[in-house]
Amino acid sequence: MSLIYAELSDGELAALTAAGRQPAFGEIVRRYRDPIYRLVRGCTGDPEEALDLTQDCFAAAFRTIGQFDHERSMRAWLATIALNRCRDWRRRQRIRSLFSFGSRPPDEVIDQVPDLRPAVDDAASDRRELRRVEDAILRLPANLRETLLLRTVEGLSQGETAQALGVTAKAVETRLHRARKQLAALLEERQK
Repeated sequence: MSLIYAELSDGELAALTAAGRQPAFGEIVRRYRDPIYRLVRGCTGDPEEALDLTQDCFAAAFRTIGQFDHERSMRAWLATIALNRCRDWRRRQRIRSLFSFGSRPPDEVIDQVPDLRPAVDDAASDRRELRRVEDAILRLPANLRETLLLRTVEGLSQGETAQALGVTAKAVETRLHRARKQLAALLEERQK
């Protein structure tokens, strides 16, 4: 008997994966890879790091699929794993920056860095605006940035966001309000 994994619930897929059916986990990845990647990219600001961290997230989820609580949202569970990977990544970045203090690449390396200035057209203007917003989001404190990304970019419900962050729904509401307020201030500050 052949199962059509696309028709199964997340809980059923998790149970099948735990029982050793790897194609079931493939369906989980197919369903959630894009939203998890967007979340991680929003937290890191680096597309290549986001790809690596997204892969790490799914590898960790595969290893711990037996711990998945079928009462929770799969998306919220994966978001929790992804946010933990992002937090670990940020800690490693801070430690690396301590060890690279004062180091400067050789001039020949600097000369080989491409000029990334955008062309002068509407598309370039849109890209600059998007980058300006991304930069402002990256400047938010982690707890506000994560809440903003989960609720507004990924569209998780208030309850799912609360589950992913391990806080109350009221805390999500408060953090979201603060995140939007701080983001608006950061964007206005950069406008001047």
